Amino acid sequence: MEKMSRVTTALGSNAISGRTMFCHLDAPANAISVCRDATQVVVAGRNIFKIYALEEEQFVEKLNLRVGRKPSLNFSCADVMWHQMEENLLATAATNGAVVTWNLGKPSRNKQDQLFTEHKRTVNKVCFHPTEVYMLLSGSQDGFMKCFDLRKKESVSTFSGQSESVRDVQFSMKDYFTFAASFENGNVQLWDIRRPDRYERMFTAHTGPVFCCDWHPDDRGWLATGGRDKMVKVWDMTTNRAKEIYCVQTIASVARVKWRPERKFHLATCSMMVDHNIYVWDIRRPFIPFATFEEHKDVTTGIVWRHQHDPHFLLSGSKDSTLYQHMFKDATRPVDKANPEGLCFGLLGDLAFAAKESLITSDANRKPYPGGDRRYPMFFFKKPDPTEQFAHVSSALSVFETDLDSHRMDWFVKTAQLYLLSGKPFAELCDHNAKVAQELKRPQVSTTWTMLRIMFSDPANLATPGPNHNLGKLGTLPLMNSFSLKELGSGMGAESRLERSKGESRQDNIHLEPGNSYISNNEENEETEGSEGHPEYMFGDAELDDDDLYSMEHDNQTEEQEYTLPQEAFQLRHEIVDNPSAPEHLQQDKADSPHVSGNEAEVTCLTPIESFSLISISQPLFSPHLPASFFCPIVREMLSYYAEQGDVQMAVSVLIVLGDRIRKEIDDLTQEHWYMSYIDLLQRFELWNVSNEVIKLSTCSAITCLNQTSTTLHINCSNCKRPMSNKGWICDRYEHCGTVSLRCMC
Repeated sequence: MEKMSRVTTALGSNAISGRTMFCHLDAPANAISVCRDATQVVVAGRNIFKIYALEEEQFVEKLNLRVGRKPSLNFSCADVMWHQMEENLLATAATNGAVVTWNLGKPSRNKQDQLFTEHKRTVNKVCFHPTEVYMLLSGSQDGFMKCFDLRKKESVSTFSGQSESVRDVQFSMKDYFTFAASFENGNVQLWDIRRPDRYERMFTAHTGPVFCCDWHPDDRGWLATGGRDKMVKVWDMTTNRAKEIYCVQTIASVARVKWRPERKFHLATCSMMVDHNIYVWDIRRPFIPFATFEEHKDVTTGIVWRHQHDPHFLLSGSKDSTLYQHMFKDATRPVDKANPEGLCFGLLGDLAFAAKESLITSDANRKPYPGGDRRYPMFFFKKPDPTEQFAHVSSALSVFETDLDSHRMDWFVKTAQLYLLSGKPFAELCDHNAKVAQELKRPQVSTTWTMLRIMFSDPANLATPGPNHNLGKLGTLPLMNSFSLKELGSGMGAESRLERSKGESRQDNIHLEPGNSYISNNEENEETEGSEGHPEYMFGDAELDDDDLYSMEHDNQTEEQEYTLPQEAFQLRHEIVDNPSAPEHLQQDKADSPHVSGNEAEVTCLTPIESFSLISISQPLFSPHLPASFFCPIVREMLSYYAEQGDVQMAVSVLIVLGDRIRKEIDDLTQEHWYMSYIDLLQRFELWNVSNEVIKLSTCSAITCLNQTSTTLHINCSNCKRPMSNKGWICDRYEHCGTVSLRCMC
């Protein structure tokens, strides 16, 4: 061993000495217990049940209690207890529901003394009375606690917790008749052994199962509890109602808790999973352990102080099949490695910085706070306690405030309250959210919503035709505008684009079936030079509103009359007749002047054959409407951008509104992270309704279950205190009755 320090403690006529040491076990240990004189320790597990002598330099195996060729399940131990009044008496809790006592004074190899098989499920805990030799208490997974008189063959009392399984039972060190029991539903009950019909007191200690409890050896009113919620709580039981006086936040579920002898404010804990270390806490300083033992390589399953009056030696067993004796001087002190500097941002952008006083005072450029020094707020003052063994560190706190107007979060609250995430068609949701963002002066977000509507909406259903939409005679066929050779060759001139932007509307009624060259031959197939029309598709770099991309919104007739085309030199187009020929003067003009200037756009008259050929050329070689999946990679990058910028509100809102269109493109862990970040912000601003709506609309299982936790109702009869049946509102006491009542009949 590397740590060779040695300590000797005087306890009356006996002296305890030793060092940090360990030994390998044959199998993982579930529990350990030490005898009264601290010279031997018993180790119990599913496949091990041995007694070791604690010598100065090593552990020495003394006795193997697991005898026989095929040991029964009575030897498979979940817990073990060595009587502190009788040195030859042991008790074990078996996984098959048996409670077994062992007499080490028996001359035979089999030391089993008595066997109690009254429990129906695994026994989790056994506990001897601290002063009564023959009194043994057990707690089982079946929800019952039983008190045994070892002079009798069966239990003398049965205590029903009227709840779920019992995880721990402990007799009080000071009150002869009192014991505490912890349950998987988070409750702790106090019982008087003289009254097995009902508990004396019950309170909810943790938000999950309570795995362990321990009475303070000196203060009769203090009870420590540990649970799955990773907390160790100390309760004052001397008041009418249990009062939480200390709370320690650990990093894993608490499996064992033991008060340290001769140290009023110290207790040791170990975890049920994840964390392999043993921690000793000063409950007055709950944020950092007082000492840490890091020797075990797997989960620690049992801890016990070697002697009830010796605070320097701690014994532990683990699933790594080792038994350790830890000397307190060899423990790691986390405070020695603690970072004396701290940095934290406030909700509104304020920055708090804490550092050593020596570093702050040496900074000559540090400016004092206006109105006085605020480095030490009143609530940070702490009177020094000479009994504390912590290193004294003095830190100075600096707070840097930001301009409130520049970092206000009003937009976040208003956006969360005004956004619509469901209940309307997709296009309306996008329009509404874009309008909300625009009103809050967030143009980039508003534009993003608009682009999402354009990319993922069905163009045919984007807008319904209004009174100014001349779509009545177009049916469901796709629309295409006819244009001149001049437009095809040179594109649209600046003047023609300007004229169109002023509100010219042109009725294009050429119908083109997909895959069909047929052109309807009616009087509106050709445009006259004076006709007013507005193309459905713009070519070149002309700009359109997003609505014009998919809908044809024509101006009112009154507005159309305000704009008139200038008089042209050409006469109006003649009527089209069957098998017509082009007018001679137009053919002559066409031959003499094949190139038309930009100011003469769309005035060339074309024959039906020529129009047909031009329209055929103008057909796109691919679908004008891209599938929604085409935009998914872009939207995914956009959401990641917003999330990286800190705007998880936008990322989550888009994720909900788009739904299955984009959800499969983003992995579940990323979605869960966004959801949790947004929900945390909503709850900080107390936007509970919005937070609940986001949780309901989420498809992540880890998010939807947030509304389903802590909703179990345990209903008891108001008279007899028995649990109501899950078959109805019926007391179990009268469940055999033929009639069904909505109330207990007690």
